Amino acid sequence: MKVVIQRVKKASVSVNQKDVGQINQGYLLLVGFDQGDSAELLQPMLNKICQCKLFPDRKGRFAHSILEVAGELLIVSQFTLSAELKKGKKPSFTRAMDPGDAERLYDEFTDLSRQTGIPVQTGLFGEMMQVSLQNDGPVTILMDSRELFPSLSRSSS
Repeated sequence: MKVVIQRVKKASVSVNQKDVGQINQGYLLLVGFDQGDSAELLQPMLNKICQCKLFPDRKGRFAHSILEVAGELLIVSQFTLSAELKKGKKPSFTRAMDPGDAERLYDEFTDLSRQTGIPVQTGLFGEMMQVSLQNDGPVTILMDSRELFPSLSRSSS
């Protein structure tokens, strides 16, 4: 499981020129699943996201979590996070999880996110989406479950 966290002042996602989700201060989460990822990863990844101190104190240092600043989440599925560019000029997506399984994990992840009390908005799984954001900082963090929680990750090779 890969998650790109972007700290934002505001963000929105639309499908066919219609807004389907928007937030103010918080995190835009781009979420992708690789073959071998399981539901066991969802809660530890969410805990890490919620506890990560990416919001500044008065001195500008990372000091506050999304929970501490009453931020919001915009969660967008992003299978292209599984892209490999080792060969040729076009990305390969052979590592990406089957869409049906990925959608199940995405839905479970968004449900768990809502249980935190953080306001959650989402994109539409499997749709072509346009994402707009005002990145704050900019602060962008890549989380990879295979690095963070190797004991919970199954190798796809």
